[in-house]
Amino acid sequence: MSKIYRVAGAAAGVMALAAGLTACGGESLEKSGGGDSSGKPGKGSLVIGTASFAESKILAELYAGLLEDAGYSTSIKTVDTRELYEPALEKGQMDVVPEYAATLAEFLNQKKNGPNAKPVASSDVGDTVEALKKLAGPRGLKVLEPGKAVDQNAFAVTKDFATEHKLKTLSDLGKSKQKVTLAAGDECPKRPFCQPGLEKTYGIDVAGIDPLDIGSVQAKQAVKDGKDQMLLTTTTDATLDQFGLVLLDDDKNLQNADNVLPVVNAKSAGSKKIADTLNKLSAVLTTADLTQLNKKVDAERLKPADVAADYLEDKGLVK
Repeated sequence: MSKIYRVAGAAAGVMALAAGLTACGGESLEKSGGGDSSGKPGKGSLVIGTASFAESKILAELYAGLLEDAGYSTSIKTVDTRELYEPALEKGQMDVVPEYAATLAEFLNQKKNGPNAKPVASSDVGDTVEALKKLAGPRGLKVLEPGKAVDQNAFAVTKDFATEHKLKTLSDLGKSKQKVTLAAGDECPKRPFCQPGLEKTYGIDVAGIDPLDIGSVQAKQAVKDGKDQMLLTTTTDATLDQFGLVLLDDDKNLQNADNVLPVVNAKSAGSKKIADTLNKLSAVLTTADLTQLNKKVDAERLKPADVAADYLEDKGLVK
């Protein structure tokens, strides 16, 4: 699921919550004993929210495993869009959500300042997280430490194309003067991190856009077959190898810092204990790790809960 589309819906407004979501969180943890701001653990349940794509589900299961190991009981609630789960997090109907720094910063920026708000995110993770904290705090949200894992827009070509033209970076592609047809969403020509950015930042000659879903099987097949020369996907795409594809490094930092991080409801889950528990994962999980976890779910069809449990055990993050 591309960051282009994670951001694109931000200005659509906050949709009404689904009926089943209203009851999913129950009362706040301060009332139920789940762990208040004093850091005292209790027997209440933390509701972990997740979007409907595999990576978000894996991250939610990782959070659940860590929190249960720390003495909390947890439940996981899957909601399709950020327009639904972010308000639920604000209201305490959810307590913890895995997020992406730049994407959430721009979502909250547009929510506050409108669809034409001046961007606050950048390729600098420190600056982006600070901007996010300023927007999240007044909404009752607490932003925890950003992780090493980054899931942001990325561009892939075939391994043969990369070898033929000696490509390792997007700068290499620009210098090669090769024209490319890009398999990407139909909004790519208008998005600064897609066609305009490739042309301005890297001097890449984008001859045309093939409007295929971002990172889809159809887009990958089009590049593999030579119909297109490059596709828009993400840095944690787990199925590139199956199509003989390789990512080109964003060496001039065109993309914003979409580091994975936990965001919690400050009132119901803002304790130091919860922060310390979740920050353990952020300190260990890498982009390569997350890609491999995605592969186990997307390609090998393993369950997110099983994949997450194995990872936590392998890394010594749970007892």
